[in-house]
Amino acid sequence: MRTDQATTGETRPATTADRDIETTTVTVRCTGHVRTAVGTHELEFTFEGDRLRDFLEDFFAEYDLEDMLIAETEADATHSGWAPVPDDLPGTWRKNPEGDQTRPYARVCVNGRFNEHLGGFETELDEDDRVALIYPFMFCC
Repeated sequence: MRTDQATTGETRPATTADRDIETTTVTVRCTGHVRTAVGTHELEFTFEGDRLRDFLEDFFAEYDLEDMLIAETEADATHSGWAPVPDDLPGTWRKNPEGDQTRPYARVCVNGRFNEHLGGFETELDEDDRVALIYPFMFCC
């Protein structure tokens, strides 16, 4: 915690007013169950910070969607119906570390790209970026 000295020589904790907190505004696009929960398919959202993690924390504080989208454990991120993974995978495969993954079928995209193909939840966001929160409706025959 930073402290500032007043002219009296006293030391006091720094307050929010004492530091410049940068904000970022992004366009949020919502699909499926996320759209139903938020009530719209698109909105502008301003948050403190400039990383996807910062956005998600502030967005989930306003909209109670974290349990719908984010997997706490590896087991929460894996669906039981997936085919076994072969030993030699073609191309480059990336997966976010445990705790930074989405639930099966849920995805978080930045400017049309899955976050795990960028920097995961540490992906830097710029003004006017698009963040898509995807949790499609699933129907069975």
